Amino acid sequence: MNYGAGPSHLPSSSSSSSDDETFSHYVEQWEEDMKQWEEEDEILARLYVANNKIMAYFSKEEERPKRISSVPGHLVINRGREEDSTDEYIRIGESTVLECLKRFSRAVVEVYGDEYLRSPNTDDVARLLQKGEERGFPGMLGSLDCMHWEWKNCPTAWAGQYSGRHGGPTIILEAVASYDLWIWHAFFGLPGSNNDINVLQASNLFDNLTQGITPPAHYTIQGKNYDVGYYLADGIYPKWPTLVQTISKSEDKKKQYFAMMQEACRKDVERAFDVLQSRFAIIKGPARFWDKRTLHDIMTTCIIMHNMIIEDERDEQEDIIVSTPPSISNVEDIGTNDAERFRQFLTRHKKFKDKEAHFTLRNVLIEHLWERHGNEVM
Repeated sequence: MNYGAGPSHLPSSSSSSSDDETFSHYVEQWEEDMKQWEEEDEILARLYVANNKIMAYFSKEEERPKRISSVPGHLVINRGREEDSTDEYIRIGESTVLECLKRFSRAVVEVYGDEYLRSPNTDDVARLLQKGEERGFPGMLGSLDCMHWEWKNCPTAWAGQYSGRHGGPTIILEAVASYDLWIWHAFFGLPGSNNDINVLQASNLFDNLTQGITPPAHYTIQGKNYDVGYYLADGIYPKWPTLVQTISKSEDKKKQYFAMMQEACRKDVERAFDVLQSRFAIIKGPARFWDKRTLHDIMTTCIIMHNMIIEDERDEQEDIIVSTPPSISNVEDIGTNDAERFRQFLTRHKKFKDKEAHFTLRNVLIEHLWERHGNEVM
């Protein structure tokens, strides 16, 4: 028997078995790695899908209305904490603030009322007439209209009297404004149930005219001389020579052009109301005081400060308004007896309410405007 091959055969068999085991181990390890990689790929794929879903969700959230609260669906009510903190910061309570407002308004009216709520003096009338002539309306002193201020705290017993076409209770302001939005006349306090004619009849707009103490207003239209100015107004006002209204629904080109120009210039008073309310929020919102005298002082104060701003912003090239006494050429002689003064009062009162004179003045203005600017609309 040949025993020499034994020892050499045994080591060879052992090495082959070891190599098989190593190979099997590598195969198993590779299979485990492949499974792990597949799991990682699956995880990455899931993360990718999840990320897309999250991005899509937030893009939809941006399109939705923003909420103040961090809790979805929770409605946040403004409790006015910032306003309440004012009391603690400046150490002034609500009652003290209201009292300061009342005293401030009364002081402004007493100190500045005579200067900034005066009627036009001689210098003012001359400047207004010049501007009116430049705009195509010789003799125009301004435009007239009314504004309603809502009265939230109107006493219940007065609510019916102060309620008109605006629904709730209101107080009426009648005003005359010029081209620069200066408010020359302000009559405030009548209930909102009145119309513009009732307010005009109760106001003091033409008191100086009927008393003969107005500054002279001399101008010429179509070769005819006039000595009394006028205001532009809408159609509800009476047919007086001191008020010039528009013409509605006319087929005549001259009258159509006159109506267009009249309505454009009449916007001065409406613009003045808008600017007044935009500057002072207290009169833009509802009135919250009970006392009418307080409301009167507040409205008057706002108008005074409005005119102060207009004066400060006025073009430096324009003439500065100087308070001068009115001309005494229209004032009755001191020695005139009461009967004569009363007769003159009735004459002037009848003159500025002459309906025929109103239409004559309007027709002259129609021709004047057409001669000056008619070629522009031909």
